[in-house]
Amino acid sequence: MGATDVNLAELIGSRICHDLISPIGAITNGLELLDMVGAVQGPEMELISGSVGSAGARIRFFRVAFGSTSDQPLGRSEVAELLKDVERAGRVRVNWNLTEAVPRNQVKLAFLALMCCESAMPFGGQVDISASDTGWQVTGTADKLNIDNDLWKNAATGNFANKLTPAQVQFALLPETAAAMGRRVAAEIGTTRVTLRF
Repeated sequence: MGATDVNLAELIGSRICHDLISPIGAITNGLELLDMVGAVQGPEMELISGSVGSAGARIRFFRVAFGSTSDQPLGRSEVAELLKDVERAGRVRVNWNLTEAVPRNQVKLAFLALMCCESAMPFGGQVDISASDTGWQVTGTADKLNIDNDLWKNAATGNFANKLTPAQVQFALLPETAAAMGRRVAAEIGTTRVTLRF
């Protein structure tokens, strides 16, 4: 996959997220109106509301992870709020250990790395994201990890022996997106920890 393919993937990601966020927002508004007038109440309403909220959070997350990039800064509160919304529907807790606003393209790399870590933690865990002058570090920690050796051993190059599934696309996009920004990915695997640096 070359730089042109990465750009095309970003445009497709942006388009899909853009087209889906409006109807999901409309459904959320409709549910709020129904709640205000007391038309529908009970566990069914909670289930629908929770599902729509989760879908909206994931689409906003995917818009950054898979969408087109820029140097536009994203503030700490904006990123932390987005990650908190995504956390509600999953088993992984995320610590965004940055206090300053950072360019959107760097947040994109962090989100792709976060998705890689999530794939190794099917039973839940914690992901810590930090950055320094030497680069970014995304570390996933869990009591039980499920490591796909082909993915993790080749995460730096993006050259995999086995064909990727849609659930693994972040492993292909991370090194290609990093390379387009002049960065290299390094991966470390432990018994209870996986780390990606770029």
